[in-house]
Amino acid sequence: MSDEKQTFACRGPGTPAGPTLPVAAKSEPPHEIDVGSVSQGKVDFENWKGAADRPEPSPPAPLAPEKRLGVAIVGLGRLSLNQILPAFNQSKLARPVALVSDRPEKAQAVAQQYGIDPSAIYSYDEMARMAENPQIDAVYIVTPNGLHRDHVVAAAKAGKHVLCEKPMANTADEAREMIAACKAANVKLMIAYRCQYELFNLEAARLTQSGELGLPRIIEATNTQVQGPGDQWRMRAALAGGGALPDIGLYCLNGVRTMLGEEPIEVYAQIVNPDNDPRYQEVEETVSFSLRFASGAIANCVTSYGAHECKDMQIRLEKGWVALENAFAYQGQRLRIARRHGEGEEVKEVRLSPKDQFTLEIDHFAQCVLHDETLHSPGEEGLQDHLLMEAIYRSAREGMPVKIDLVSAHPPVPAAAR
Repeated sequence: MSDEKQTFACRGPGTPAGPTLPVAAKSEPPHEIDVGSVSQGKVDFENWKGAADRPEPSPPAPLAPEKRLGVAIVGLGRLSLNQILPAFNQSKLARPVALVSDRPEKAQAVAQQYGIDPSAIYSYDEMARMAENPQIDAVYIVTPNGLHRDHVVAAAKAGKHVLCEKPMANTADEAREMIAACKAANVKLMIAYRCQYELFNLEAARLTQSGELGLPRIIEATNTQVQGPGDQWRMRAALAGGGALPDIGLYCLNGVRTMLGEEPIEVYAQIVNPDNDPRYQEVEETVSFSLRFASGAIANCVTSYGAHECKDMQIRLEKGWVALENAFAYQGQRLRIARRHGEGEEVKEVRLSPKDQFTLEIDHFAQCVLHDETLHSPGEEGLQDHLLMEAIYRSAREGMPVKIDLVSAHPPVPAAAR
C-alpha cells in the first residue's frame, strides 16, 4: 500500500454497486501464504497478520514419539498428576514411558490414562531394574524432598539422566552426594526450577538486566499460602527439610537470583511461628529474609504458611519499576512496567502468549539430554540455593546478618543467554 492517505467509500464488494456477497464455493489453487513451506523437516508459514498485530507462532514441530526422550515419573502425588503428566501432552521432545510408585492400583490407573505399558511400572525398591528398560532415558523425581537423594542416586546407578523437583534435597550435603552420583554415572542432573523457563519471568529478567530502566535497587518477593492439615509430609522435618522456606520461599530466593543475574553477599532473616499450633513443632511457618548484593541491590523476601496466597514480585529500578503478578504461580502471570512519560508516568502491561511452564522446563531438559547441551539449572544450581538457605536459617537462629563468602556453585544464567 502506498504512503497516500487512505480514503473510504461505500463501494466495492458487498455494496449496492459492487459484486454480490456471499459467493458460491468453487475450487481455486491456494496461494503460497496459505500452503506454507517445508525446511529441514519443519513446516512454516508466512505471517498472514498485519504489522500492528502479534504474528502467529510457527506450527509446533514435535519429534516422532519414538525419538522423544523417554521419561519415568518417580512419584504419583498431586504435582505429578495435576501438572507434570498433563504437561507431557504438550511436550515436543519428551514422553512418559514408565512410572515409579508404591501404590500399584494408582500406578495402573495412571498408566492406562497415559498409554504406559503396565510392565513399565516399578516400586521404589525396584528402581535398579530400570537399567534393563531401554525405553527409559531419564527420570523425573517428584517425591518428598527428604527422598530425593536416594531416588536420584538410584536413578543414576541405573544409568538414567535425572530431572529432580526443587528443593533439590533437605541439606547441602545431600545435594553434593546427588551431584557426585550423577557425575560418577556420567548422567545429567537438572533441578526443576520451572519459573526460570516461564515466559513472563524470562521477560522480566531480560528487562531488569538490560539496563533499559537503569540499575535495579530494591526487589520485593512474596510467596505465601495458608497451610491445611498437619499430617501432610510438608509438616514433617525429615521429609521436608524445613517449612515455608524450602517449599515456597525458595521461589523468592531463586527468583531474585535469576532476576538480577547475581549472587547475594549477605543475608539477614527472622522466623516467626504461632504458639500452640501442633503443625509447627518441626518446621517453621513464616520467614522474612533480606539479601544484599554487591551491585547495591537489596531484596526483601517473605514466605509463610499462614498468610493468604500471594506470589508476586516487584523490581524497583532507577528509571521505573517492573511488577510481576503471580510470578511463582502455575498460571495467571501479569507483567506491568512503569517509567516516566513526559511530565507524567506511563504504566503499560506486556501481554505474552502463555505456555505451560512445566512443558517448557521438560523440553529444555530433553533438548539438553538429546543433544548433550548445557543445562540452565543443573544440580549445582540446587546446591547453591541450599547453601544460601542454610545461611538464612543460621541468620534467624543467631539473630544477625550472615556474610556469604563462598564461591557460587552455579552463578545465575544471564537472561540474554537463555
